[in-house]
Amino acid sequence: MRLILVTPAKPGSKAGNRATAERWKTLLANAGHSVRVVTEYDGEPCDALIALHAWRSAGAIRRFRETWPEKPLIVALTGTDIYHHQHEYPEQTLYSMNVADALIGLHGLVADDIPAGLAEKLVTLYQSAEGPESFPEPEMDSKSNRFGVCVIGHLRHEKDSLRAAYATRLLPGDSRIEVLCAGKAHNDEWQRKAEREMAENLRFRWLGELDQADTRQLMANSQVMVISSIMEGGANVVSEACRAGLPVLASDIPGNVGLLGRDYGGYFPVGNEEALADLLNRAETDPGFLATLTQQVGKLAERFIPEKEQASLEQALQLAMQRCSERR
Repeated sequence: MRLILVTPAKPGSKAGNRATAERWKTLLANAGHSVRVVTEYDGEPCDALIALHAWRSAGAIRRFRETWPEKPLIVALTGTDIYHHQHEYPEQTLYSMNVADALIGLHGLVADDIPAGLAEKLVTLYQSAEGPESFPEPEMDSKSNRFGVCVIGHLRHEKDSLRAAYATRLLPGDSRIEVLCAGKAHNDEWQRKAEREMAENLRFRWLGELDQADTRQLMANSQVMVISSIMEGGANVVSEACRAGLPVLASDIPGNVGLLGRDYGGYFPVGNEEALADLLNRAETDPGFLATLTQQVGKLAERFIPEKEQASLEQALQLAMQRCSERR
């Protein structure tokens, strides 16, 4: 099939939407499809359109549906679509969700948080990541005695990016924990907040935006990853951590629970640095707890392989074509 994939993230962007679009292009090409990734859609013909982001891609979605009313349309829902935009901008967001022939949700609990009538056209897709063979060996340095904790993602409100840093202020004085945060500041305010925290908190370092190789090295050097988001559509960094065998301490939001499962042992209440500090201290001082988390992410790793993500994309395409033919 000739597919057009719309993403609001421009070429070269390190935004998650762009990485997802490029990965899906590769997976769909592997399945025999011809895929073009665009940031704007002007009505050009294709066999089906896949739009990343119901709200940000609403203009492209409307244009496609009005120009090609009988062709399959797939809309992938992001965290901000589900947990913010459908409430803040309901007309545009719900239009996109309603006119889609198939919806893609990026974690297993999305059906609970969208209008009930839409669940029948929802396909759950777990974003994939490369396996442990793609990660380097840990670096040995003068601070090898430290207990490394990584936080990966752009610094912004939705990510609650400094929660791990705040938690380290509550640790015992003899703790070896150091939090390294990698990601671009969303705006000047976040840059100032990160720089101020770094100046005041010796356990915290902000590394800025890293390329893929340096990000993987950071993960390899870490004993634990923290994902503290207040809203998340299904963060690919969780997939990467599971595939790398890196234990995760995660806020107990649907976007994390929908990836790691209700029985995962590393959750803390969203926004609660006291609870996170307790988990960090336990991870550092209780080898059994850390081993349990490592075992759990190891078992989850199979969920996030490329072959399964490709199969889910094909499932979404098949569902969209089926529902499209039923509309005719």
